[in-house]
Amino acid sequence: MPTFSRRGFIAATLAAGAVRTVPAIATRTGGRRILTLVYDKSLGALRAVERWVP
Repeated sequence: MPTFSRRGFIAATLAAGAVRTVPAIATRTGGRRILTLVYDKSLGALRAVERWVP
């Protein structure tokens, strides 16, 4: 079982929530989704950043 710091747990929880809500929003608004991977120094890991382009 992985051990999460408080910051890591919050990030994982938000990511899990986004996985459920983002597809529903995408079907309503249309447009394109651009996914960029960035290195987050505070987490010490890569994270995904999404942008919506009409």
